[in-house]
Amino acid sequence: MNVLTLLLLGPLVSAVLIFLIIFLFSKVHQSVYTFLALLGPGVSAFLALFVSYYSYFEKEVFSSHLFTWLHIGDFVVEAALKADALSAFMILFVAPVSFLIHIYATGYMDGQRSYGRFFAYFNIFVFFMLLLVLADNPIIMFIGWEGVGLTSYALIGFYYEEIKNTYAGNKAFILNRIGDFGFLSALMLLFLEIGSGGFDFEHIFYNLVQIDSGMLSLIAFLLFVGAMGKSAQIPLFVWLPDAMAGPTPVSALIHAATMVTAGVYMVARFAPLYNLTPDISIFIAYVGALSALFAAVVATREYDIKKILAYSTMSQLGFMFMALGVGAYSTALFHMFAHAFFKALLFMAAGAIIAAFHHKQDIRELRGIQAPVLFVMMYIATLTITAIPPFSAFFSKDAIMSALYASGHVEIFFLAFVASLLTAFYMFRMVFVLFFTREKKSAQKSGASMIYPMAVLTLLSIFAGLLNFPEIFAGELNISHWLGLAEQSHKVPHATEIILMGVNTLFIAGVIFYTYKKYAYTDAIEKENETSVIANKFYVDAFYHQTVVRTLQAFSLFFDKTISKSLIDDSINAMAFAYYKIGKIFAHAENGNVRFYALYILVGVVSGFIYLYFLLGDVV
Repeated sequence: MNVLTLLLLGPLVSAVLIFLIIFLFSKVHQSVYTFLALLGPGVSAFLALFVSYYSYFEKEVFSSHLFTWLHIGDFVVEAALKADALSAFMILFVAPVSFLIHIYATGYMDGQRSYGRFFAYFNIFVFFMLLLVLADNPIIMFIGWEGVGLTSYALIGFYYEEIKNTYAGNKAFILNRIGDFGFLSALMLLFLEIGSGGFDFEHIFYNLVQIDSGMLSLIAFLLFVGAMGKSAQIPLFVWLPDAMAGPTPVSALIHAATMVTAGVYMVARFAPLYNLTPDISIFIAYVGALSALFAAVVATREYDIKKILAYSTMSQLGFMFMALGVGAYSTALFHMFAHAFFKALLFMAAGAIIAAFHHKQDIRELRGIQAPVLFVMMYIATLTITAIPPFSAFFSKDAIMSALYASGHVEIFFLAFVASLLTAFYMFRMVFVLFFTREKKSAQKSGASMIYPMAVLTLLSIFAGLLNFPEIFAGELNISHWLGLAEQSHKVPHATEIILMGVNTLFIAGVIFYTYKKYAYTDAIEKENETSVIANKFYVDAFYHQTVVRTLQAFSLFFDKTISKSLIDDSINAMAFAYYKIGKIFAHAENGNVRFYALYILVGVVSGFIYLYFLLGDVV
């Protein structure tokens, strides 16, 4: 069997085996589920490293043909996998990080109800993400795209006993369907414009020059609508904070390396299209900038530890879209690479804290934690996300800031700069409130299955920047040479880059110092106004509820009462009543009496003869 097929099917096979055991056996020891849960993702992680190694060092492209999906005339869609440089780069962190989160989840979910069902969903989720990344054409990619949406619905609403969790799953599912409508519409337009031959990415990109510029812009915009939904950008972001209703490993998996990064990957995959539509690209950059700033502002008045991290994800994704919008694709992907490690670490550390304190999530209730190991890991992850040197995000975010500055879009650079400062504020606000207090609370120690994956991610958060070390530091590794994307060159002189690095770091350090003085060993967080506009997320959810949800509800009621009942139901009932009355009339004729039937035949025959007589008489 082909290496890509094995890589893809590993998690799916594990999920199927878990489901079979659940259906066939009433009681099974938890260790059986644990073994199966880790087997598939473990194989995929190992093979992903193998494929990425040969892709980077040997420039090898892996492919696998599964079967023909559709063959109508000239039009062919193959169910095929392909690990070119971009896909190989994606699986380099998607599969290993997913495996580490699986190991962590075995400790976090230990002893909980539906342990097997959870890992079946978890493995199916990873399978669909790998399918999305490895797909050789957008049709198969869309199947993976929808698959992660479906399984995220099941995982977010996993604790379905509480209705709010079910609502959160519904919200994520519905908001993503809005974005997916844009993605699917773009694929339909591509089909209409290309119309024959294959529908793989290579064939599509080759034929883009034949499509009218206006149509290209529409397709590019609709594709980005899909990315808005999946990657939680303005205006389709409101599902992301509520998605924290699921178990913390779900949050780590969705936010770090899988679902929300799919939109960034999709835009990068369609780089040839966006290079031909500069207006849409700049629109993407503006949306990313506004999303990054909005999420950062909201996070400054958030108190739920997981929702703080959720808004940080939205903000960091905004940085990636800013880079994509100015054509710095490899820079955006490098930040996504670094983000996978430190964001998984942040969520896993938060999950360990939540588990140790009986699932409390309000940082005001978690103050004074005594957990040195968790503190070190969360502190390193926080230093990383705030772009403090020499941690990995310092290099990835510096590359984004340099690209924005070099692009000439000063307003986007300024919004990114402010969002970066706010990142330092709300992240260290969380850390100082949790750990820098006079009151002390002893935390239950986390198990080895939770600590070891976090230790690996801590090291990766520190050293992942080496994959794309800046030239000014004599860096020789550069992922742009590996990925080979046709991107715009946004380079600034080394002196300017050093100044930007220095200014960013200096201002961030100043913000951290200010945050320390305000929140460390003080009660400042208790005095914050929870009724402010920021604390209420600028009332965006309320606005959507009043304008969209209630409008749809009113329309549904109108349709139900006026259209469905008054028009459709009443019309059908009237027709049924008319048929009933007509039937009653004919029932008198159909009485079973042979003499009456003979009379009807006689009357019919005579009537026929009379009609023919007069007809023939007229002819004569």
